[in-house]
Parts: sequence; structure tokens; C-alpha cells
Amino acid sequence: MRGGPRIKPVVVASINDEMMARCIDVLRVGEVFAWVECRRDPEDNHGWRRLSPPHGGFDSAGDALDDARASVGWM
Repeated sequence: MRGGPRIKPVVVASINDEMMARCIDVLRVGEVFAWVECRRDPEDNHGWRRLSPPHGGFDSAGDALDDARASVGWM
């Protein structure tokens, strides 16, 4: 198998905006951490949608969250 088995990300923290329309998920992917911004639209039943691929490679969940705070305006 090319690249080895895929490791499924595990959400270790989720921070929502005041309107509950956007969130930041902090993910653990194997031994590293990442974050991803998501949104949901109340008018459809799709649920949360990722706005971009995860930003990753952090040594800790705190480092990932710090980077999200520096990168996402509503945080």
C-alpha cells in the first residue's frame, strides 16, 4: 500500500462562534495535531462543512489552537 495506512483524525476540541455557525476543530492525527475551520448553514441538513483542508504538523493541541486563533478572525 502506497504511503502506508491512513490515520483517522480524532477531534480533541471544538470551539464554536457565538452564532453556532462556525467552529474550529482541533484534531489529533497520529502523533501530531491540526486544526480546521468548519461552518454550517441552518437552512440545510448537511451539518458541518470544512472550509479548507486541515492546517497541521503541530506538536500539541495548544499549538494548533494558538495558530487557529492567529489565523481565524472570529476567534
